[in-house]
Amino acid sequence: MLLGIALATTAVARNPEFQGADPHAVLIGDELWVFPTGGPGGSWEADRFGAFSSRDLKTWRSRGEALRRDRIRWIGDDGARDHFLWAPGVARRNGKWYLYYSVGPQNPTPSRIGVAVADRPQGPYRDSGRPLVTGGNGFEAIDPMVFVDPRTDKAYLYAGGSAGATLRVWELNPNMVGIAREVKVDQPPMFTEGAFMHERGGIYYLSYSHGRWNGPDYSAHYATAPSPTGPWTYRGAILTSDARHQGPGHHSFVQDTAGDWLIVYHRWESPPADAPLKGERQVAIDRVRYAADGAILPIVMTDGDAAPTMSSR
Repeated sequence: MLLGIALATTAVARNPEFQGADPHAVLIGDELWVFPTGGPGGSWEADRFGAFSSRDLKTWRSRGEALRRDRIRWIGDDGARDHFLWAPGVARRNGKWYLYYSVGPQNPTPSRIGVAVADRPQGPYRDSGRPLVTGGNGFEAIDPMVFVDPRTDKAYLYAGGSAGATLRVWELNPNMVGIAREVKVDQPPMFTEGAFMHERGGIYYLSYSHGRWNGPDYSAHYATAPSPTGPWTYRGAILTSDARHQGPGHHSFVQDTAGDWLIVYHRWESPPADAPLKGERQVAIDRVRYAADGAILPIVMTDGDAAPTMSSR
């Protein structure tokens, strides 16, 4: 989770790529698009989402404003004084783009998840008109991620975590803006928030963040399964703090133009320190490597020119 967003002109960077958090990455044509909470030069007011794209993972282009808080008509229905937009996730289906997002905080009223629809990935997105999921009873409705199973073509919404540390999964209606049913799943070990699902070679990988969002224990872990809904086999941590970076997590997996896998995540540029970590989170991108049995090898965080480009292997 994170507060805010600001739009930016083209920026040139190598790890870290730009200021932001909770990045959802999607390959569109020959460009990698990143939908974060916040963005380069962010003012951190949590009132809008935007997207940023790159052909080489060095030069980033702002794609403008996708959705603003004041265009979500139902957002004030709970009577809470403040509302913040966090953790966007996107999906494509039926010739449309769908933007799923969190409305927080959890208190004094429950957090909620909304969905908006657009004809283009950059938007503008039109909100569906009502919350898709509402938190409560110990469940915090945050960090939505939608995965369309290539084997069945069913779309699943993964969400939840943080204080309640509870993962829930729903099958979506074909229109992508309604719930067909909830799928009961076991709670994966070390789960805190930020679930992400990807499939490779018939193995389903549920990855997620563990620890305090602004602490050095924040890290990425994963479990594997024979289906998008489990049963989970815990496989361990793959992204943890090191001597130069703290609190890496809330990530997404994506294949680049060569078909190689990347992990896009946020981190603090900091030597070891106690929580709360200072400054702003930064989006970084690193290579993912798999063992012969499909296990994800520990991710090595890189800086500057050691970071991957779109064409490197």
